[in-house]
Amino acid sequence: MQTKINIFLKELLKSRWYPGIFRWPTAAVFAVIVYQLLFGDSSPHDNFGTAMTWIFWWSIIPLTFLVLGRFWCAICPFATLSDVIQKFVGNHRPVPRFLKKYGIWIIDFLYILITWNDHVFGMVENPRGSGIIMLLLITGVIISGAFFERRTWCRYLCFLGGLSGNYSRSASLELRGTPEKCQKCTVAACYKGGEKAPGCPMFEFPRTMQSNARCNFCGYCVKNCPNDSIKLSVRIPSKELWFIRKPRFDEAFLAVIIMGIVFVQNITMLDIWAQAQHHLEVFLGTNNYAITFTVIFAVAMSIPVALLYAASWFGSRLNKDSVHMNFARFGYALIPLDFAGHMAHNLFHLFAEGKSVFYSALSMFGFTSHPASTAVLSSGTIEIMQFLLLFLGAAGSVYTAYRIAKSSYGQTVRKKNSYIPYAVLLILLTLLNIYIFLLPMAHRT
Repeated sequence: MQTKINIFLKELLKSRWYPGIFRWPTAAVFAVIVYQLLFGDSSPHDNFGTAMTWIFWWSIIPLTFLVLGRFWCAICPFATLSDVIQKFVGNHRPVPRFLKKYGIWIIDFLYILITWNDHVFGMVENPRGSGIIMLLLITGVIISGAFFERRTWCRYLCFLGGLSGNYSRSASLELRGTPEKCQKCTVAACYKGGEKAPGCPMFEFPRTMQSNARCNFCGYCVKNCPNDSIKLSVRIPSKELWFIRKPRFDEAFLAVIIMGIVFVQNITMLDIWAQAQHHLEVFLGTNNYAITFTVIFAVAMSIPVALLYAASWFGSRLNKDSVHMNFARFGYALIPLDFAGHMAHNLFHLFAEGKSVFYSALSMFGFTSHPASTAVLSSGTIEIMQFLLLFLGAAGSVYTAYRIAKSSYGQTVRKKNSYIPYAVLLILLTLLNIYIFLLPMAHRT
């Protein structure tokens, strides 16, 4: 069965219709979304752009990363725009060194900034605000595509690319070269490009690639390879996280940041949020929402970072590696739980407001309808799905921490057991997530 799936997937990637058959319809829908955000209904609940972007697309995009890796990046409208800009006015300059060195940190900053901006200025809840965000991103893509080679924006600057890079490490698909065939290759068409397709847009060399983090499954390398070496295979989710050869602190830090952002998104939707905000205003002596939210935002973001650092300190006592190395190595174990917490949060938007996508689409054609509820599923059903996701994510993360310890330190009992502080950390983070989801919610917008 798996062999048949692999053959089908490979033939799809080799097809001249791929990925255009998905890319151009996606670009057309994106154009409608941007138009609606800028010129459509001013109410977020009746605007197709906000409903499609923040209720449907933003809710399911993490799931696509888990199932299909960075496939979205192959058909993303921003990537399509970048390719078009490069074709007509691109200078194709090399990527600046500072982007190669600090790209992940820039992505971390942008992800944090957009989340902060959403809560302080309500940009996401405002169609025009969402439209402005889209225009800013489009401007960045155009500038990047006009000056730099390949998909510099996607690789080094896109905040969604950073998120997809982390989650796609847990994906059910992987694209790899066959070592025996690649050793005999002298043309490197997979990277440089050929008659059938351009070179890898993400600056990856499939011959040596060991990670899904920067592979967007565009299929260019499959089309160009003269030796039929590149394979797309189904694998066990999260398996890649067990054997990371060169763990990076910035990538591990992004995993922790995602956990903090999920905390923020959930805390601000609780009944107790307004009360907590009032107490903080009294304590700080100000009623400026930007100040109070920034303080809570910083605290919520710091909690998982501090907890991982503490676990890394205990882990370093067992395996004798530095705290920095432990943070980098075991930070990847948070990714399955990150995904579970992220999706559990998104389920509220998708299933509690999902019908608004359909009704807002009808409103574009003059059909007005105001149903009593936009919910697709009951709140009880959504809660069951949430807790199931958190359980699976916690199990995946704990097992990942164990496999990281085993692959890094072998069978030495003391070193292999260095995963225990991280297992405790992951269970603690899971319980914290469960507690937050159990509290009454004020609203879901």
